[in-house]
Amino acid sequence: MRRFVRSVLWILLACVALSVVSVLMFRWVNPPYSAFMAESQISAWANRDRDYVYRRTWADLTRISPNLPLAVVASEDQKFPEHWGFDVEAIEKAYEMNQHSHRVRGASTISQQVAKNLYLWSGRSYFRKGLEAYFTVLIEVFWPKRRILEIYLNIAEFGYGTYGAEAAAQRFFHKPASRLSRSDAAVLAAVLPNPEHWSAAAPSRYVQQRRDWILNQMQALGGPEMLGEIDAYPERHHAL
Repeated sequence: MRRFVRSVLWILLACVALSVVSVLMFRWVNPPYSAFMAESQISAWANRDRDYVYRRTWADLTRISPNLPLAVVASEDQKFPEHWGFDVEAIEKAYEMNQHSHRVRGASTISQQVAKNLYLWSGRSYFRKGLEAYFTVLIEVFWPKRRILEIYLNIAEFGYGTYGAEAAAQRFFHKPASRLSRSDAAVLAAVLPNPEHWSAAAPSRYVQQRRDWILNQMQALGGPEMLGEIDAYPERHHAL
């Protein structure tokens, strides 16, 4: 029994060490793939889905229009510059609403979404949620906010099989991510909750309403200058 317990402890320590090394490495090395991309690719192969086309081109944050990070922060996580990975107030509100609704509402921050998409599998379980929290803490400890946002914008799915800002900009607007307008960015942020059913190329009435709401939130947050707290675009502040 002692040997078994010792073996389990060594395995756990090895897993912790590997996870820490992985998170540290991705602070400087761009992840070539994510767990979510792999899961989607395998699912498409298994189902022989000919409509699935993998599209992704990495773009550094300085090569992405400041409109897009502002749009996703306005849409997904307005407390992103100040929290440490978790929005406690949003979690409490979501918990209260879920007690009286059959539709489960989430409260994931951008940091949590990066942890989930980069390292974990789909599904709902306390074990997966615990791992998500663990990786979120590691990410917040070892990565600056700028890096979290940069990786998020390069692994998020903006359309079926389309990952990252550059691939989305080229596919839906036929322009590089550096030239996305405020409206373009708001549309891309609007489809993030369900990119396989909502289209940035042909936005439905609901997506258009979300776009308009996001544009208003972007303005309320103070424009791209608000992201100065993340130190993402120091050389562009005067130009904006």
